[in-house]
Amino acid sequence: MLGVFICIGLVLLGYLISGSVVKIKALERTVEVKGLSEREVPANIAIWPIKFKEAGNDLNGLFSSLQRKNTIIAEFLKNQGFNEKDISISAPAIVDRQAQENTESDKSKYRYSGTSTVSVYTDNVDSVRNGMQKLIELGKLGIAISGETYESKTLFLFTKLNEIKPGMIEEATKNAREVAEKFAQDSKSKLGRIKSASQGQFSIEDRDNNTPYIKKVRVVSTVQYYLTD
Repeated sequence: MLGVFICIGLVLLGYLISGSVVKIKALERTVEVKGLSEREVPANIAIWPIKFKEAGNDLNGLFSSLQRKNTIIAEFLKNQGFNEKDISISAPAIVDRQAQENTESDKSKYRYSGTSTVSVYTDNVDSVRNGMQKLIELGKLGIAISGETYESKTLFLFTKLNEIKPGMIEEATKNAREVAEKFAQDSKSKLGRIKSASQGQFSIEDRDNNTPYIKKVRVVSTVQYYLTD
């Protein structure tokens, strides 16, 4: 009799275990979806470097010329609506061609060349854009502005991400749920609770090469839902 009861108990235990496994497997039915949120926002900070070069044989005269033209550029910027705190003047960089190795100094009639940069850091982005269109006025004053390079490129920044981040995360999550609901409907299932969710990194890029003062902010959220019958 003891053996019979043990056999019956093992059968019942096996039945209960198999039923639990089926239920656990049913809970493991999930769908993973991604939700996208994108926004176009205007830059709120501009960094505008104005770089120019001078050459000469008299070092003192070269420094004086650089200083005089720095003053002219600073006055030009003030006329564009910038304050003194927005303007900074870097120390000039001087190159002595005769002191350089492996250089044929007789190719140039000037021994020294100097470079100076006047920079603007401001939240008045529109004034920077307008001022850039008026640089020809400095040319008329005898200042040859260097073209944009990697070091002297005007930068437009967006630094208010925290202000739009909550709304974008909400939008991305909502879009992900809409995709998941459509999947559940097509598979004749019902969408359950969230199993896991992860927020992707925010990216801020220029909208295009011609409008660097307009930024595209983007984030992708990944959400995994349970599916039920």
